[in-house]
Amino acid sequence: MTGPHAMNGSHTMYGPRAVSRLLAATAPELASHEATHGRLPSTATHAGLIEAVAAAGLRGRGGAGFPVARKLAAVAAGRRPVVVANGAEGEPDSHKDAVLLSRAPHLVLDGLVAAAMAVGSRDCRCYVPQSALETVHRAIAERQAAGYREPAIEVVTAADTFIAGEKSAVVNALAGRAPRPSDQPVSLSQTGLNGRPTLVQNVETLAQIALIARHGPGWFRSIGATEEPGTVLISLSGTRIGGVFEVPTGIGLSELIAGAGGTDPARVRAVLVGGWHGSWISGLAVAGARLSSRGLAHVHAQPGAGVVRVLPHGECGLRATAHITAYLAAQSAGQCGPCKFGLPSLAAGFEDLVEGVGDPAELARIAGLVEGRGACHHPDGTARLARSALAVFADDIARHRRGGCVAQIPLARTGARQ
Repeated sequence: MTGPHAMNGSHTMYGPRAVSRLLAATAPELASHEATHGRLPSTATHAGLIEAVAAAGLRGRGGAGFPVARKLAAVAAGRRPVVVANGAEGEPDSHKDAVLLSRAPHLVLDGLVAAAMAVGSRDCRCYVPQSALETVHRAIAERQAAGYREPAIEVVTAADTFIAGEKSAVVNALAGRAPRPSDQPVSLSQTGLNGRPTLVQNVETLAQIALIARHGPGWFRSIGATEEPGTVLISLSGTRIGGVFEVPTGIGLSELIAGAGGTDPARVRAVLVGGWHGSWISGLAVAGARLSSRGLAHVHAQPGAGVVRVLPHGECGLRATAHITAYLAAQSAGQCGPCKFGLPSLAAGFEDLVEGVGDPAELARIAGLVEGRGACHHPDGTARLARSALAVFADDIARHRRGGCVAQIPLARTGARQ
């Protein structure tokens, strides 16, 4: 494991599970990148790369986990495609993309160029937050000065909102419109930016493509879960040591919390897996959970965008969920009923539960009403979080009705009704 790479510094962990692929370079400059990885081989930009990515079994690291080769092939079938590196990271508990862009911008750009050439595109865009602009611009300038022959890369500033990184919101932003999600009756791989086939890939996914292009599918599969191989960047919080760690897919949740986070898993009440659109799982289920789709299926969770937030004993899960749902309701684009009315109702309902009133059955009903009916998946993710909280924190609901709380601190309103 490599990490943590957090705001307050970075450290490196060593041990039998230590791994460093994406974050192997010691500095973000081109010289360090080339010393670590070498230049991208010319064959990496050929159509054969799509076959290599398919053989590697790479799935997207942006949250949905879709097979990357299928997206590449679909875009390659169209005319004049556009390829976008998506570095927008509006998820408050996620820092992996920011760390990757600051530590390994050239690996991301290698993957962007390789993917573009493999699908027959000369139109590359890099959609990143304000904090990453300087690093990305510097990296592009270094490549130009070094004589790299590759398509020009346009850098676009991503909005600092939760929904700005959703793929249709990215396309809207690139087209000069508000960065809000929109209905997608036709896949972006067929009709995206200005009606052209558009590939939107998370920056971590592109960095993985760059590694596969260099080392091949066999090397990529030499670590991680068989069905979802490779490494993944995890944003870990709520533990004694927090930050961004590179770990093998399929790693045990207990091993991550103890080995990387320095926290005894027995002292964990619950874990939020997959981010604020993810699922809470009980602390009792941590021992049997692994960070892969298959390893989390039995607890009805998904790795999502690689967020693991630990809730220690002494912290109230209802309060945490009320805070998150209030935030998600405020982050809505407000362009459809499920978001505009349903999410504030969910947020208010969780605040009622915190205050010892409210009806969990009514909240479950509202979650069912918003799911699958929005213009994007924002209501779906919020409903998923709400359902998991109602199940995992059922004891807390009863405790709050009796006037108690595990947090044992004065009640602070979440702001859902302010």
